[in-house]
Amino acid sequence: MFDQSSPAARLPNEIGIGYKPQHFSDLLEAPGAVKWVEVHAENYMGDGGRPHAQLRALAERFALSVHGVGLSIGGEGPLDTDHLNRLRLLLDRTNPASFSEHLAWSTHGAEFMNDLLPLPYTGATLTRVADHISQVQDTIGRQMLLENPSSYLAFAESTYSETDFLKCLVHKTGCGLLLDVNNVFVSATNLKLSPQAYIDAYPLDAVGEIHVGGHDEDCDDHGAPLLIDSHGAPVVDPVWALLDYTLARSGPKPVLVEWDTDVPDWPVLRAEADRAALALSQALVS
Repeated sequence: MFDQSSPAARLPNEIGIGYKPQHFSDLLEAPGAVKWVEVHAENYMGDGGRPHAQLRALAERFALSVHGVGLSIGGEGPLDTDHLNRLRLLLDRTNPASFSEHLAWSTHGAEFMNDLLPLPYTGATLTRVADHISQVQDTIGRQMLLENPSSYLAFAESTYSETDFLKCLVHKTGCGLLLDVNNVFVSATNLKLSPQAYIDAYPLDAVGEIHVGGHDEDCDDHGAPLLIDSHGAPVVDPVWALLDYTLARSGPKPVLVEWDTDVPDWPVLRAEADRAALALSQALVS
């Protein structure tokens, strides 16, 4: 069972990357600023083999974060207990410094959709998501971090702001938060909001991990900018600036560079990690 009074494991206030197997040798030989790595839980739910051997080798050198994408925390139906039990076995095996999931849903009945879909922020949603978070934490026996989504629309029935909704979840469940700064920028652009105001309202004390990544630019049917969270491009300057703004308010935090599609060669990803290290170093001296 998860004990809210127990101190949660924490990543170091250093730079991490989303690990990809093609970078295994380069990462071990020349990690640069990288001090921790994050893996997607669902890629390591099998038994043994090369993925687990590489993960063990990485865990000897780097702190480890496990990031889930398949629990459907916001789904209307019950959580998949088989999936949850496989997750528990993985976490017991790897004992990571951090486990995180998304404030989203991806299931309907027996169907699983390969996407992270948004939620209306209502009292009923709050109760359901809090119950699911508590079930996850009780099953895995550790705190989980919850990641803010990328938004492309706002629900008329929402009665909470996203930041207030997250504050309530932290209070009700003892979970921590994963603050994805790129998601904040994407959502703020799409919904015509201030990303700085979002950060000002965010419960930064609950943040155990920060993400930055790339996005794609498009236009909606009216010609207005539409950003798509793709994790397939370099971090853009306004997102770096928003990271600086966030760290100036939060103080040093673990910062991850995500790059999940059109994965570049190692020198490109390492340069992004070095750029993130510069932002973190400025927070350390401010």
